[in-house]
Amino acid sequence: MARDLPPQIDGTAARETAEALAARSDTAYEAFAEAARLHPDLPFLCVPPREGRSYHPDGVEISYGDALVEVQARIDRFRAAGYGAGHRVALMLDNQPVHIFSQLALYALQATQVPVNPDYLDHELAYLLEHSEADLALGLAHNIDQLQRVAGTLGVAAVLENDPLPQARRSALARGRGRQAEAALVYTSGTTGRPKGCVIDHEYHFAVGLAYARLGGRLALQLRADRIFVPLPVFHVNAGINTLTALILTGNCLILPDRFHPASWWQDIVHTCATAMHYLGIIPPILLKRDPEPAEHQHTLRFGLGAGLEPRIHQDFEDRFGVPMVEVWGMTETGRFLGDCHEPRRIHTRAFGKATDDLDARVVDESGNPVSPGTEGELVVRAHGPDARHGFFREYLKNPEATSEAWRSGWFHTGDVVVQEPDGMLHFVERRKNIIRRSGENISAAEVENALIGHPAVEAVAVIGVMDEVRDEEVMACILPKVGTPRDAETARAIFDSARTLVAYYKLPGWIAFVDDLPRTGTQKVRKGLIFPDVDDPRDAPGMVDLRDLKKRSRA
Repeated sequence: MARDLPPQIDGTAARETAEALAARSDTAYEAFAEAARLHPDLPFLCVPPREGRSYHPDGVEISYGDALVEVQARIDRFRAAGYGAGHRVALMLDNQPVHIFSQLALYALQATQVPVNPDYLDHELAYLLEHSEADLALGLAHNIDQLQRVAGTLGVAAVLENDPLPQARRSALARGRGRQAEAALVYTSGTTGRPKGCVIDHEYHFAVGLAYARLGGRLALQLRADRIFVPLPVFHVNAGINTLTALILTGNCLILPDRFHPASWWQDIVHTCATAMHYLGIIPPILLKRDPEPAEHQHTLRFGLGAGLEPRIHQDFEDRFGVPMVEVWGMTETGRFLGDCHEPRRIHTRAFGKATDDLDARVVDESGNPVSPGTEGELVVRAHGPDARHGFFREYLKNPEATSEAWRSGWFHTGDVVVQEPDGMLHFVERRKNIIRRSGENISAAEVENALIGHPAVEAVAVIGVMDEVRDEEVMACILPKVGTPRDAETARAIFDSARTLVAYYKLPGWIAFVDDLPRTGTQKVRKGLIFPDVDDPRDAPGMVDLRDLKKRSRA
C-alpha cells in the first residue's frame, strides 16, 4: 500500500531570515558567527553513531555555540602561525566535523580551503597540491603518511589537523576582499584529463545558500527546525558549501555521516531525527532492494533532494517510504541549482526544474541559438540580472582559455543535453562533455584513456560512459588491442590492474570491450557514438568483460 507523502510547509520565515542574515554578512564565516550568537544552543552538526569508527563512534551533536569555540581555536592557531588572507590550505579531513571547523576558520581569515578527495592516488594528490600552490596541508591519522610523503616532495608542510602548525613560509597577497574574497578552490574533472580548479568566493556561498532557501515547494526549509542528512563528501560543493551555507542562513543542522551505509540507513535517519535527506542515483535502488524494516516507517523526512533517480523506480520509492524525492540539477561552476520541486512533480520523467528568479536557463544548438521546445540542445545558464556571472565560480585557476570557452556568448555552457517543454520544464537527456558521472563523481574519459594506453596490449582506447542501474553511469573502456593479443578476461584484468596505480579506484573501467575498430573523424577524433552502432546498450555487445566487482576502495 502506498504511503501518503508529508504535507508541504510554508518556507517564508526561513527564506526571509536567510535573506536578512546574508544581507548583513560579508563572508560565510560572518554569517556562521552571527547565527551562533543568535542561537548558540541550536544543533549545528550531527554525526550518526558508527561502531569501530576512530572518531565519535557513539555519534555526537554539536551546537552552534560549541562549533564557534572550535572554529575560534583554529582561527587563533592559523593566525599565530602566520596564515591569513591569500594563503591556501589543503584539507584532507574526510567527512568529519573538523573539516567544517577548519574551513570556517579559513573563511574568517579570508584564506582559501582546498578540499581533497581522500581516494586520490599520490600523483593526483601531487597535482592538486602543486597546481593550487597550497601553503599547508592538514590530514588525519590514517592519511597523514601519504599526505606528508607527497607534500614533502613539493616543499609543502603537512601536519595532523590537531598538531601545532608550522610557520607560514611566505607572505601572501589577499585574493579579493569581503564577498569577493577567494574562499574555496574545488577541483572538478575536465574533458582534457587534468582536473580544473574552480575558484569560489563568498558571493558564491550566499548565492547558493539563498537559492536553496528560495526554491520552495517540496524543498521549502523550516526556520531553525530542519536537520538534513547528507551522505555526500564535503570535498564536493553539495555538502561542503551549498547545503552548509543554506543551513547556516536558516539556523538548521547538517547531519554528516562518513558515507552511505545501506544496512543502517533508516536507523541512522531515525536516530538523528532527520527531516530531509540528500541522495545520489545509487542510493534509492539499493534501499528499494533491501528487506522491509520497522525504521523505514518511523522516519520524519519531508523530502529527499538529489539527482539520478531512475524514473521507473521513482514512484515505487515514494510509495514505499513516503518521501517525496526531488530531482535537481546543478554544477560546481554554477553553485545555484534547479529543482522539480513544485507539484505536480513530473516524477515519471527526467525533469529537473525550470529557470528561477535567480538563474536564467535556455536550450541552444551548436551555434548558440535557442531551439524550439521539444528539441534537444545544450543547457546554458546565467545569473538573472545585469551580471551574468554573479554568484558563479570566478574562474578556472590558471586556465583563462577554458573559462572563456565556458562563458562564450555570455552564458555558461554546461555540456548537458536537455529538452525543454513549452511551459519551461527542463528534462535531462545526456552529457555532451567527455565526462562520466559515476555515483556522484565526475570522471574524465581522457584521464582514464591516458591511464590505459600505456599497457603493451593496447593499440588504441576510447572510454565512454554506459548506463548503470545503481551508479547512474559506469566507465567502459573500448580497446583496440595490438595484433596477436588474446581478447579474453585475463588480458582485460591485466589492463585493469596496470591502471590501478594511475587513477583512483572509482575511475577504473567497470567494463572492457575489445573492438575491431575505433571509428574516427577526418581529424582523427574517435566517434564514440559509432563504436557500437548495432546495439542499444553497449553492455550487451559480444565479448564484454565485467570488472565492476574489482573496483573497491583500498581502505575501509
